[in-house]
Amino acid sequence: MIEDDGELADAIAAGLRIEGMAVDAVVDGDLGLEHALVNDYDVIALDRDLPGVHGDDVCATLAGTVRARILMLTAAVTIEDRVGGLGLGADDYLPKPFAFAELVARIRALARRSHPAVRPVLRSGDITLDPARRHATRYGRPLDLGPKELAVLELLMAADGRVVSAEELLERAWDEMADPFSTAVKVTVSRLRRKLGDPPVIETVAQAGYRI
Repeated sequence: MIEDDGELADAIAAGLRIEGMAVDAVVDGDLGLEHALVNDYDVIALDRDLPGVHGDDVCATLAGTVRARILMLTAAVTIEDRVGGLGLGADDYLPKPFAFAELVARIRALARRSHPAVRPVLRSGDITLDPARRHATRYGRPLDLGPKELAVLELLMAADGRVVSAEELLERAWDEMADPFSTAVKVTVSRLRRKLGDPPVIETVAQAGYRI
């Protein structure tokens, strides 16, 4: 979220986290470019009128350079403004003021487009996960998993046997508000193992991370 109104950015980020998203929020174009070029985001919500590097220039720099889809936000509502933003490489356009529910819906739609085609349902042995419905089962029985447990399970299953480091899990399932020295990943994996039951399927690979 690149938005020059710090209070608005923080409020939107807090709401999106409640919706199960990992969100970084910055307040100017320079920081926005720095974050976007270093981190692998799914969606960048970009305010057009930014201090530092203008939102138009941020959009033009990022379009075609990063995998993330760009959602342009602006108080300008004319057709010319919308066409101009899309012409710079934005994938979607949302005029201010907007309903939070519409912002969530548009971000989710863009996030689906930012990923290469994936299996609609992930399967690993007797575990099944439907990412779209946020629904997981083992032996056909539903698993009562929280948002972070679902996110970690999805990342491990999508890795298809590859070892996923704790750092990668923290980056993809949490956000920059997470303490890099926290035990969040370890605790979440422990809870996930308990809920998945026996026989155990998540392997800890020493000095490397986790895999299914």
